[in-house]
Amino acid sequence: MGAGKTTIGRRLANRLGYEFYDTDLFFEEKYHFTIQRFFEQFGEDKFRELEKDVLHELLQLADKAVISTGGGTPCFFDNMEVMKRNGLTVYITMKYGALKNRLLHSKKRRPGVQQLNETELMKFIEELMKFREEYYKKAHISVLGENCNVHELSAMIEKTIETFNDFPEEQSALQ
Repeated sequence: MGAGKTTIGRRLANRLGYEFYDTDLFFEEKYHFTIQRFFEQFGEDKFRELEKDVLHELLQLADKAVISTGGGTPCFFDNMEVMKRNGLTVYITMKYGALKNRLLHSKKRRPGVQQLNETELMKFIEELMKFREEYYKKAHISVLGENCNVHELSAMIEKTIETFNDFPEEQSALQ
């Protein structure tokens, strides 16, 4: 949440000549609910079930695509393993203070954080990351989000794909 997945994902897809999908935007278009409103009306459990379905649907849409997921997506069900089996996963790391500042100044309403003050938000981020980081660290690649250079990231991805293509036993991780 707030790491820049959508912005970086769009730029990366453009650079690679791939399709771009955002699970949150796709969810909102498909179900005609903002994620905030869906959370309020139906709760997180129902959201996570439908989010998993959206992820599976997007993975089937295009061979060459960048898919930006919601921050919690990798942490539920077997989503991270599914993503790793179907492509190259990237974790955009952020310092907690930088995340706090982005979330405080975000125009986008995010479930569970818009009513928090600075101290509460920092505590929320720390607690959330204690749970989520174990999933995020399973990604194929980690990059720093504060100064992510899309050209460098695309070169890193292209090199990683070439490496996988050179070793057939690892190739299934990208198919």
